[in-house]
Order: sequence, then C-alpha cells, then structure tokens
Amino acid sequence: MPVLRDLNLSVEAGAFTVIFGAPACGKSVLVRLLTGLEKPTAGQVLLRGEDAASLAPGDRNIGYVPQSFALYPHYSVRDNIAYPLTLIGVPKTEIETTVRQVSEQIKIDHLLDKRPDQLSGGEKQRVALARGMVKHTDIFVLDDSLVGLDFKLREQLFDDLRQMQEDLEATFIYTTSDPLETLALADQVAVLDAGSMVDIGPVEEIYWHPQHLRTMELLGYPTSNLLSGKLVVQSNQVRCRTSLFEFPVELNQPDSAGPGLEDVTVVIRPQDVGLGMDGQDGRLLSQAQVMLRDDLGGEIIAYLDVEGMPLVTVVPHAKDHLVSEDSVTIGVRPSALVLFDSGTGQRIGHGA
Repeated sequence: MPVLRDLNLSVEAGAFTVIFGAPACGKSVLVRLLTGLEKPTAGQVLLRGEDAASLAPGDRNIGYVPQSFALYPHYSVRDNIAYPLTLIGVPKTEIETTVRQVSEQIKIDHLLDKRPDQLSGGEKQRVALARGMVKHTDIFVLDDSLVGLDFKLREQLFDDLRQMQEDLEATFIYTTSDPLETLALADQVAVLDAGSMVDIGPVEEIYWHPQHLRTMELLGYPTSNLLSGKLVVQSNQVRCRTSLFEFPVELNQPDSAGPGLEDVTVVIRPQDVGLGMDGQDGRLLSQAQVMLRDDLGGEIIAYLDVEGMPLVTVVPHAKDHLVSEDSVTIGVRPSALVLFDSGTGQRIGHGA
C-alpha cells in the first residue's frame, strides 16, 4: 500500500519550508526519499533541478538531521560532529574550524570533549543538530529534529535555526507535527495528510486562508472547533444551518451550491469565539456552560458546552471574569465561520 500518493511538492531555494502534518501522515518517508534512504516506486526526486534517482545518499550533498540522536557512544562530541566531514576527507584543520563554528552557533562548544553518555537529552539533540549541519551544502533536511526537547530549549533553537538559515542562505526542509514550530519557523508550509499534499503556500496565507479542512483543524492552538452543517437555498440566498447557528454564506464558486454539496463542515478558531456579547455587532449568539478552564497566565483556555456541543475559546487574562460564572453568552462573527466540503475537505466559502 503506498504511503505517499499523487504528491507534488516544489521547495523554493533559500526558503525555510516546513512539512507539517499529524503523526504517521508520511513526513518521515518523504524525508527518506529526499535523502536517498528510500527509492520512490514512481515519480521523480529532483535536487537542484536534476534527477537524483541514481544518486546514493552520500552523493546528494544534503545536510540531514534525523529524528533520533544516533550518536556514536565511543566518540567525543567533537568527533561526532566532525564525522560527516571525516568521511569525505576534509583536511583536519578545516574540520576543527568548522566544528568550532557550528558548535558555537548552537551553543555546545563547551561540550566538545565530552562523550554522549555525559550529556542530557537536550544536549544530545543539539549535537545531532550540529552534526547534520556541519557539511558545506545548500540543502538541509531536518526530520522533527526538536522533538523531545523542553519548550524553553526549543524556543531558543527556533531563533538559532532561523538565524543559521539566513546566514547560510540555504534551503531548509523541516518536518513537524507541532503547529507552534510550524508558525515560528516557516517561510513556506506544505500540509501533508494521509500521504497526500493538501495545502501549500506562504505561512501567513496557509494560516489565514487555508484551503483544506485538515490545515485549519491542525494548524493552531488550541485545536479549532468543528460543527456539522447543511447548505440550503432560501430566496436565492445560500445559507448554512448548524445545531448552533444559521447564517448566510459566501461561496468561493457562487453556482456550486446544490445536489452533491449539501453537507459541510464549519470551522471556528477558538480565538474567534467571543464571550459576553450582546449581538449588536452582528455576531451570532448562543448560551454556553463553562465546563473547564485552563489558566495559562496571559490567557485562559475555556472549554464550553453549547447545547450539548463542545466548544473551546481563548480569553485574555484581563477578561477572566467572563468565564468565572457557570453560564456565559458566546458570540461569533459570521465571517469567522469557514466552510469546507465534508466529503473532499476542500474549502468552499465562509459566513457572510
């Protein structure tokens, strides 16, 4: 059974491209095809404009950082980082200079004489990162390389990776299932779902104007709210009915409403669910019960029950009084309601 299907991806040279998707969607297989560790059963892998099918992994000149540390336990940190350069016969003086530069950039130069068994998990991850980036190349592939690190360390490495990519003017291809990593790192985002590429574009475009249900469902925190809806035509106006709201719809293709496109999925980002509204600004209103609240310091994530439907919202801490009662009025701007075809997952319009 194919893991990747009908996949067509072009990566812009010099950009930081993030391959984003849920676990087991095919990201690591795609990386293995790029690096030559797997061979495609169909199609081509073009590197620098040339077919790389006949090239062994070592001949593709790609800096590769795998998900696992895979450090040599009997080597020092210095020798682990230097290993890719040693393999291709780079002079020792040049190796030492390069290792020192990369280790300083990733802030592990004080660890060079230690062995892997003397390092923490975060330090091992940084060594693996340095080893993958020590080669003189214009393409780096990182397979979920920050997984398992604590958030503060990952935050530091976000800045380090972005700075390295800019300094090297190199192409970075990075895979992750973390929406925060994606938004922090990417110039370009490619969304992979069940082996197919469902969305691709600049990160701002992908976030604000997603073209597929899985993009809007996955790319953001907390996870978006999903409602089942049905399109109806009344007095030549297309409307959407859900268990919570009924509202007019603006379709991407005005003539598409009709047989075969009645069932839709309506998506509402938590940040678009307002509390304590009176409806004077045209918002759709409903009454909700506050079931649970997570206080994150600067904001509160509130879990609501709206007529038996679970809904999540994000409230600034300054407005925590809005979720201090058991019951609250919620309001949603119709234009914040995004509609997708329930069958294909493709975006078809939004509330009007």
